Amino acid sequence: MEIKYTSTRDKNVIVSPSKAIVTGLSHEGGLFVPTSFPKLDKSLDELSKMDYKNVAYEVMKLFLTDFTESELRGCIEKAYDDKFDTDEIVPLSEVDNAYYVELFHGATIAFKDMALSILPHLMMVAAKKNNINDKICILTATSGDTGKAALAGFAGVDGTKIVVFYPKNGVSAIQERQMVTQKGDNVKVVGIKGNFDDAQTGVKNIFGSDEMAKLAKDNGTVFSSANSINIGRLVPQIAYYVFSYVTLIKEGRINAGDKVNFVVPTGNFGNILAGFYAKEIGIPVNKLICASNENKVLYDFFKTGTYDRNREFILTTSPSMDILISSNLERLIYYIAGNDSDKCLKLMNELKTRGSYTIDDNMKAKLDTFVGGFASEDEVSERIRELYTNDSYVIDTHTAVASSVYKAYRENTKDETVSLIISTASPYKFPRAVLKAIEGKDREDSDFELIDILNNVSHVAVPKAVTDVINSPVRFDIVCDTDKMKDEVLQFL
Repeated sequence: MEIKYTSTRDKNVIVSPSKAIVTGLSHEGGLFVPTSFPKLDKSLDELSKMDYKNVAYEVMKLFLTDFTESELRGCIEKAYDDKFDTDEIVPLSEVDNAYYVELFHGATIAFKDMALSILPHLMMVAAKKNNINDKICILTATSGDTGKAALAGFAGVDGTKIVVFYPKNGVSAIQERQMVTQKGDNVKVVGIKGNFDDAQTGVKNIFGSDEMAKLAKDNGTVFSSANSINIGRLVPQIAYYVFSYVTLIKEGRINAGDKVNFVVPTGNFGNILAGFYAKEIGIPVNKLICASNENKVLYDFFKTGTYDRNREFILTTSPSMDILISSNLERLIYYIAGNDSDKCLKLMNELKTRGSYTIDDNMKAKLDTFVGGFASEDEVSERIRELYTNDSYVIDTHTAVASSVYKAYRENTKDETVSLIISTASPYKFPRAVLKAIEGKDREDSDFELIDILNNVSHVAVPKAVTDVINSPVRFDIVCDTDKMKDEVLQFL
């Protein structure tokens, strides 16, 4: 079955999978979505006998139908290689009545590696298919993890450049150090005076500027995105939902067809949306539990049907989720609107002009798979300490948001469905917050000194991704206002 992609804001846009990947964002600002959902053509039992690479192929071939088998398998082989520190790629750990899906075993110790290891390879194949001979300039806003994973993926890739914008005071010291020490002549990193939403809006404005497109073209360049607004980011994420489910079959924890819950720490909504897409292609899902931190715009949306970003922006210990504009929610809005691009466009315009929108009852009824929850900063710390004390298991702050929300959900609903918690980052990305949670006190040591202390406390080996950046020289110290982001891009071109 051939899959095409359309825009959430313009039903007249119909493109191939490769065109959607290389374009990133539709011309009017819409996100690309499949015109219909394919279905898994291998049984769950068959999939349970496969390793991660083969499961990834079986999932991605359904969505990327203009890629040949050799092209797609070639991309997968290059992506999921020895840059991951475990043969399983995605191991599961059973802790306190849940399974933690560990997505942080890649080169940058965060879940973004799962998709950003393969995106550059998909994009290069897609460019050739669409006869694009210009350089591709990747523009990316990051709340912490996407930036480093995208930089690592695209660094040194012929025919590409990449510019990453991050909130200067809105990421952890380790996250910032990972980005500003990135090697490669085709990379640039810029801190902005503002938060992630400001960075994301700035990037979207560049994509939507005809003037910028022309200036880029004059420099032999076209723009594309490595954010999860790019369908080439989203599709590879579906694979780990499928893999984690069939791993439970393989290990005899469930039978094929049993429903499970997925609990996902959520900011920009891309990760949990991949879980929803997994359900649509055939993974038996009971509930998708959307776990927010104190920036609980998504929790409020699922509770009330109103999405309202007009609120205080809170800096938390889970900075990758400090987001008030969840871009990928637009794809779900389009779906529950009955694939009505005009209706979706109207709601997105309301968000842009008023800062809020409200969905109708028919749309709200289609959200019955989703459950919203949120965890306070105190609850996050308590959960880290609890799992460390009782189970000798150390989790990062983002995973702790999900774990805390799941614990409350289980107590409140008595739902005994087998549940998988999506574990998104190594605790070594956030050593200060993790140690404070475990020890109950602040330390005066630098974040980099805390690495060794966390190692002694947790007995978890320090990842190579951390030791590599501690002694690496800083290459980028640029900080700009949001209205100067275009200038930084043009200067790089």
